[in-house]
Amino acid sequence: MSEGNERGMTTKIVLDTMRFHAFHGVMPHEKQVGNEFVVSLTLEVDVTAAVESDRLADTINYADLYALVKAEMAIPSELIEHVGGRILKRVRAEYPDVLRMEVRIAKLNPPVGGVMKSAEVVLSCHYCKPPDPMPDSI
Repeated sequence: MSEGNERGMTTKIVLDTMRFHAFHGVMPHEKQVGNEFVVSLTLEVDVTAAVESDRLADTINYADLYALVKAEMAIPSELIEHVGGRILKRVRAEYPDVLRMEVRIAKLNPPVGGVMKSAEVVLSCHYCKPPDPMPDSI
């Protein structure tokens, strides 16, 4: 657990090393054949209510987070930076009480003309601002 704050007890929820076959990349064969990706997502959130209640409704459901990441990984993009940004935006929109978050996306064996285990991007958002409210009328 991390340090507490004025809101209550915070903890890190970590979904570590989720593996996906996806079609991200700029090379034509990456769009046709795809590649293997590893994604890790870390959220810092107030879990005071869950600690006291032992109710799933008082925390963030890991299965729901996994489904969110899986859905974003299924949308082809040229850049893994773009995929990571989409994941962060969607987590923030669906879980506005998250205090901090980080997503790591690694493309395994990237096509760089040499041997490399992975190419990875790490995007983080600390004390993210709440998402913009939806306008009442357009």
